[in-house]
Amino acid sequence: MPTPKARHAHPIVFLFLILPFGAMGGYLTVAVAYRLSQAGLGVDQIAELVAVAFIPHTWKFLWAPVVDTTLGRKKWYLLGAVFSAIGIFAIGALPATAQSIPTLYVVVLLANLAVTFLAMAVESLMVYGTLPDQMGRAGGWFQAGNLGGQGLGGGAGLWMAQSLPDPWMSGAVLGLVCALCSIALLRLREPPALARSGNYGRDLGNVLKDLWQIARSRPGVLALVIVFLPIGTGAASNLWAAVADDWQATANTVALVTGVLGGIVAMAGCLAGGYLCDRMDRKSAYVLYGVLQAACAVAMALAPRTESMYILFTMLYALITGLTYAGFSAVVLEAIGLGAAATKYNVFASLSNMPIAYMTVVEGWARTRWGTGGMLYAEVVCAAAGMLLFVAVAALMTRRTAPAS
Repeated sequence: MPTPKARHAHPIVFLFLILPFGAMGGYLTVAVAYRLSQAGLGVDQIAELVAVAFIPHTWKFLWAPVVDTTLGRKKWYLLGAVFSAIGIFAIGALPATAQSIPTLYVVVLLANLAVTFLAMAVESLMVYGTLPDQMGRAGGWFQAGNLGGQGLGGGAGLWMAQSLPDPWMSGAVLGLVCALCSIALLRLREPPALARSGNYGRDLGNVLKDLWQIARSRPGVLALVIVFLPIGTGAASNLWAAVADDWQATANTVALVTGVLGGIVAMAGCLAGGYLCDRMDRKSAYVLYGVLQAACAVAMALAPRTESMYILFTMLYALITGLTYAGFSAVVLEAIGLGAAATKYNVFASLSNMPIAYMTVVEGWARTRWGTGGMLYAEVVCAAAGMLLFVAVAALMTRRTAPAS
């Protein structure tokens, strides 16, 4: 058995391990999206491509038991890192033309499938390597790496695509950086393997039983409900690059605020959000962060369409998105316990990616029909409906469990 010190490494290690996951999304939604928009593709087409990237993240709970029951978490991480790096390179190598979209759909889908295995390995390592009173902080560092990776993949990816002689070079450099993140595995030991019977079907049944214990508990149900609703999704950030012209924002501004600077701000939000989650009810914190994000969208819709306002509100939105992402991880870590960690975490993660995916499509659709203001108000209306529904479900469950208590 690993010593407590080895098992509970500083949470910053999860920041580095999850960076490739964020970089994959950032590269697509910023660097590639900007190149496609400049090539004349519509915002709705770009939004559909981003939604395709979310398909594996929506259904990854189906293959999460493979990570729990075969090989080891570190081996799965290494496999995911290699194929994710190849995927990022391939995405960057494809030309930004309408003719490339069908091929880009396939490459984006496969690359995001690969990165799900990397993320599952990190999540399982985090569950076993985090003390109960540090779940918020671990989630904060983890999501800081996720959003920081988005900034790296988006900002640095766009800058390299604009500066290097050939577009494929940006994907090659970014892929190499993602592969090197595997070095952080040296700070962790392999968690205890689940008991295996030698029969994969039986092992899978045990994983499903573990999952069922979470789904039938009140905390588990509330956590499942809250992550499925369109609360604090941060979906508008997937379209900031595509709608930058509405604020007369230049390519350098987009690269700065949705890339490196935006990533730093989001990381700060993650750390602050995780810290606060360890000091208050974690589900209440998650809803509070969603309220703040909706308020930011309203203010942005009402503000003048200038580059300075674009900078201000995308930065504020990034900060709040960091809060919401840390809140999500804290809620999930609190709910799932040990056991089949990868499977249980990814059921929650898959559910949480559904509202991000459909809200990205909804907001892209609203932008095409009602302009940028309509896009932002669509997010606010959906978030408000989600918050009201969660409060109603929580109140109903409290009434049903009160007599038993």
